[in-house]
Order: sequence, then structure tokens, then C-alpha cells
Amino acid sequence: MQPTSATAALVDDMGTGMDRGAGMDMSAGRMSMSSTTTSPLRAFLRTESGSARVLVAAVVAALVWANVAAAGYETFWSWVFTVRFGPLSAGLDLRTWVNSGLMTLFFLVVGLEARREFDLGELREHRRLTLPAAAGLTAMAVPVLIYLAVNHSGAGAHGWGAAMSTDTALALGVFSVVGRGVPERVRTFLLTVFVVDDLVALVVIAVVYSSHLKFPALAVAITAYAFLLLSRRLQYRWRKPVFTLLAVTMWAALLAGGIDPVVAGLAIGLATSAYVPRRDALEEATTLVRLFREQPSPELARSATRGLTGTLSANARLQHTYHRVTSYLIVPLFALANAGIVITPHVLALSVTAPIAVGIFLAYVVGKPLAVVGASWSIGRVSRGALRPQVGWAGVLGSGTISGIGFTVSLLIAGLAFTGTALEEAKLGVLAAALGASVLSLTVYWLIGLLPAPVRTRALLGTTPELSDLVAPVDPTWDHIHGPADAAVTVVEYGDFECPWTQMVAPTARKLLAENPDIRYVWRHLPLHDVHPYAQLAAEAAEAAAAQGAFWQMHDLLLTHQDDLRFDDLITYATTLGLDVERFRDDLVRHPYTARVHRDIDSADRSGVAGTPTFFINDRRHDGPQDPATLTRVIGEARAHASVEDPGPTEPEPERQRNAGDQYLAPPSRITG
Repeated sequence: MQPTSATAALVDDMGTGMDRGAGMDMSAGRMSMSSTTTSPLRAFLRTESGSARVLVAAVVAALVWANVAAAGYETFWSWVFTVRFGPLSAGLDLRTWVNSGLMTLFFLVVGLEARREFDLGELREHRRLTLPAAAGLTAMAVPVLIYLAVNHSGAGAHGWGAAMSTDTALALGVFSVVGRGVPERVRTFLLTVFVVDDLVALVVIAVVYSSHLKFPALAVAITAYAFLLLSRRLQYRWRKPVFTLLAVTMWAALLAGGIDPVVAGLAIGLATSAYVPRRDALEEATTLVRLFREQPSPELARSATRGLTGTLSANARLQHTYHRVTSYLIVPLFALANAGIVITPHVLALSVTAPIAVGIFLAYVVGKPLAVVGASWSIGRVSRGALRPQVGWAGVLGSGTISGIGFTVSLLIAGLAFTGTALEEAKLGVLAAALGASVLSLTVYWLIGLLPAPVRTRALLGTTPELSDLVAPVDPTWDHIHGPADAAVTVVEYGDFECPWTQMVAPTARKLLAENPDIRYVWRHLPLHDVHPYAQLAAEAAEAAAAQGAFWQMHDLLLTHQDDLRFDDLITYATTLGLDVERFRDDLVRHPYTARVHRDIDSADRSGVAGTPTFFINDRRHDGPQDPATLTRVIGEARAHASVEDPGPTEPEPERQRNAGDQYLAPPSRITG
């Protein structure tokens, strides 16, 4: 099926690109939401992209500092700083404290994001990891081979590791500029390749660029890591201090054992699981907060704080704590400590022909895109389409050119492999490659933007079916549906009639339906009993009205008057709608629709819904802002992907997803509105 004109409009401009839990504005007696939060993936990308500006500024500052006062630059970063803890001490120069100390937190964040994607993101269907992982591995092996072809002997041969790893922060920063308007699944594919890249790079550092291994110290590190994994079983009040002590012990033991201790951050991040908050845990936390409200005491304050914090996964808490500080402070500080190169005409002339600089440049600018595209194509051919990229060929090519931007790990390995003139050549090669890959990426995405809209849509999105987050597929014989049965986009909302956030997004839903006649809108109940005492009764009232053919009319009344949802109020609304009031009253008293509401609640729990309102767009949970502009953009992406998706049997889906496709053919016996 060819994309429609509305679909093509999604990607027509390559240059353009109310949130639950957002702030409240009480002016004019109303609450309004601002987009202060976003989806985990988009938040990760936004932070990385924003930090790229700071990183570039740090690189420029380092170059200026090194060329204005070369001796002062080296003296400052060579200053030895000693940390003592009882009989133990570590005396390292300031640059090493940054490279092997603070950068541990950076790789902790990388490991956390990798684990989050593995548990909750695109990689939770683990077979989908195969192709981007292979592309990531190939995108490291091919550049290394190119580098070794230039530096197969001599001093440069040992530094092959400096020619293989992408800089996640800088690459995503460039992508935010050159890839504006690109669908989010392209960003997801790109991030997956980066994560594999970072994992392998850390293994290379640990195995290849570590020397004088001391096995007793390494045994201590392994033991500390084992106990760190077990510390999750401790009571909450002991968990954090024990975890911190074991993490520091592991880092110090790796340092003493001869392995770069940044590996500790990655290992800890990968071991920290991610999950969405469970409804029972949230209800328990609400109870603790109410107890504190009734009896405000230090003991109940601690209990409520632990209850609230405990609803979130350790992965989410650690990312919240360290992501911004690593992106905006630690990585730029690393650049300031390592990017200082004394640039003279002689050095520039030498770098043009220096094997180390040339090898690094070719490895990144030529090797990376060649490897990503070649690996993706080869795996698709060998598997006969069973394994395909999650994006189209344009998304794969753009990911390849962007992955040619290396910096952080490259400089880290260069510092371990080289000294003197060789180190300067390596740094120049890394900087030149980052600039060359950025220009190449800009050119590629500019050319993609010139393609006709239907071709561009398919080229960016591909035909791989998306994963489904909605466990219970839409059932026309059961669900409350507004819109055509054959709509290209289905929006499912889990809402609570007493929830102010649900009320505030109701105009958004009406606006979307008015402006997009091809949307099928579905309402499902999720009354939050612990905070909204009348929500369950209101949900049953809506079902009682549905039995008399007036669900949507009652739905609108309940949201409009959500502060008045007592029994008598509901009877008044039934009278206003001209319903059979006696029958309606009897339904509220006998509660025949309690099981119907609980079925929606159960489907919400199994689909990972933590609060209201929560939207699913074509079975994908939307975790970002819920303003009209954002939802319109996401719906446009869903419509675009639906227009090019290949439903063929080349990629089998879980049983519930196959059933989800079958239900669209069922007779729309309960469609209203």
C-alpha cells in the first residue's frame, strides 16, 4: 500500500521537527500542564543531544588552552591527587582521575540505558537484538581492519582500538541537527547500534589495554560484584549504603588489578533491571503518604519517602541521578582533559600523511557506514528476510554515517596505547574523523530529504512490524470505540473519570478526532481507587449508560463534572440524558458492571500502565507529552508506518499480536458515535 498524502506529510520536511506529572499552573483558577517530562528514550536522546553542545565547547576550550599555554595545560592535568582511606590510598594524576574515575559514571549510564532497552524497549523481544548487534560488531571490526591495513606494522599497530568506537553523546548531538523530523524508530535503531558499540569497546579496554594484571585484586573485584548483585535482596534502608560500598570496592580492586576501572560502571549498569511501577506498589505508597498526612512524624516521613522511591526501579533512579551530570559535566570535563593538542603547520602537514591519523580517519568515515549498511543487507539476505532492520535503507545508511563520529572512547584508548607524537597524531585523526563524519551525515540526510515523499517514507521507516505494548487487543464486541472500524490508527486511552489529568487531555482527544477522521478512539477504564474514591462508581455509571446506548454522552458529562461524581450526581446525569433512571439506579446498586471495569483494569496492569491517562497508539504505549502537537506527530508516525508495514510471515509475532490483527476483521457491533 502506498503512503497517503497525509502520511507523506509526516516526513515531507526534513528540517522541522499535557504531560502526566507535569507542572500545574493555577492561574485563572485552572490547572494546565507543561511538557516537563517525556518518554525515557526521548529524554535520553534529548539529554545526549543537549550535552553535545557543551562537549564541543569543551573541545574548543581544550584546543585554545593547549595552544595558548601548552606547558600550563599539561602541568595542570598531570598534577597528582592522592585519596586515602585508612591504610589504602590511590595517587593518580588529575587526568587519570577523570578518565578512569569520573568516566565510570558515564559508562554506568550507558549500561543502564542498555538494560532499560533490553527490559522495556525495542530489545525486549530479544531476537530483534540480533541485527543491530551484528551491525554494531561489524561496524567495529571493519574500521579496525581498515586501520590495520594502514598501520599493519610499526608504532601505530597497537592503537587499533582507537579506530572503532562511536561517541554516543557527540553522535546523538549531530543527529539532533541533521536528522530533525526523522521518526523515533530510526533513533531507536541508532541507539541500539551505539549501545553494542560501547559494550564491546569496554571489553576491548579491559582485555587488550590493561596490563600487569594482579589476580588477587581481580578476585576481590569479582567477589564485590557478586555481593553487589545480591545486595538487592537487602532491606531498603541498607540497600543504598551497601551498594555504594561494594561499587567503590569493585572500582578500586579493578584499578589495583590492572584493568581500567570504567568497566565497573558498565557491569553495574547492565545488572540493574528496569520495570514500570506496579499498581499495587503505587497504592501502597499512597497509603503511606496518607498516614504521614494524618500523623506527620519523622518516622512516617521516612516510610512514605521509601515507599514512593521504591515504586521506581533502581535503573530509573540511577539514570535520574547520574545521566545529566555525566552528560553535561563529566564528558565535557573528559574532553577538556584530553582534547588539548598543540596544532602547528608542521603538525597539520604531518597528520595528512601520518599513518595513525589517516587510518583513524578512514576507519570512521569510510569503515563505519560501509559496515552498518553491509551487515544489515547481508543478514537480511542470509536470513531470507527473517531478520530485517527495524528501519528502512535510508535509516540504516544515516545510522552508519552518524556512527562514524568517534571521540570519547577513541581518545581514552589512544591515551592508553600511545604517547608523544603518536598520541598527537591519533588525537588529530579522531577530531578530523568526527568532523568528516558529521559533514557526510549532513549530506546523506539532505539527499534523503530530496526524495519524493512516498519513497522517503518507506526508505526511513522500512517494513518491519512494530512490537505491541497493548496486551489485550481492541475488541469491537467489547470495547467502547469512536471512529471507523478500518481506521489506519487506533488510539486507546486508559482513563479515570475523577483524574484531573484525564479531564485536561479530553479536549486533545476531541481535537484529534475532529481533525483526523481516520482515527479509531477507544476508551478503557482505569479507576485509581487509592486516590479517587468515586472513580469506580463513575466507571460503572458509564457502563450502565452504555447499556442504554449513551456511553459517550455519559463519558463527556462525567469528565466535565468530575468533582461531582456521588451517587445522586450520577442519577442527575442519567436524567439529563433521558435514560431509564430506574434501570440506571438499579445497575448502580447491584454493580453488574464491576467485572467489566475490572477487565479493563487487568488489561492495564498487564500492559504496563502505571497512571492515567495513558495512551496506546497502534498498540504502542505513548510515554511522552500528551499535548495536541505531540500526539499529532506520534499519530502521524503511526499512520506512516501502517502505510508501509509489511504484514507478511517473514517475522513471526507473539500470539497476542496475531490475534490483535484478526480482531480488525470482526463485525463492529459495538461501535458508537
